[in-house]
Amino acid sequence: MSNYRKGILNCKITVMNLTARQQRRLFWLLLSLTLAVMVVLQASGTPLQTDAAPLGIVSYELAGDVATAAAILTSWDGEARIHAGFNLGLDYLFMLAYALTIALACLWGATVLGQRWNLVGLAGVVLAWLLGLAAILDAIENAALWHMLVRGAADPWPQIAFWCAAPKFAIVALGLVYALVAFLGWIVQRLRRR
Repeated sequence: MSNYRKGILNCKITVMNLTARQQRRLFWLLLSLTLAVMVVLQASGTPLQTDAAPLGIVSYELAGDVATAAAILTSWDGEARIHAGFNLGLDYLFMLAYALTIALACLWGATVLGQRWNLVGLAGVVLAWLLGLAAILDAIENAALWHMLVRGAADPWPQIAFWCAAPKFAIVALGLVYALVAFLGWIVQRLRRR
């Protein structure tokens, strides 16, 4: 194994030159922010759930074509559209919070899992970087959704939103699964030490 590879996989990962304690504090702060914004988004998104949009804003994100996006927009009254605009605006804070939170969890997981399996640890580092891409995709998706909310559904906006939302959801899901597996691995390691 090369020295480069050993250095990447066998060291503790530091974030912005923060100590492990500072990284934990940052993680818990970001997790709290993520959960708080998620609660507000959920509450403000309730009026967006209609027959045409059973998943509310998520149905809108994944519409994928003009007919579906137009049907969703038509199903929202004026108040629902205000809620949609608020949701899209607040989502810019949410994307920053969730991306950083899950990225930190993946980096922590890389230190836990990388002690035993180098490539699995490397996967956590890659996922942490991909979460930045997920946030960028989310921002582009929101711009497309905002455009349709203000000007109506037209090509290529539903397709742009879909092709940004689908990989975003996949990256976020992979990051969450990785962090969960790392957490379970950490618990097993601690139980074995007893």
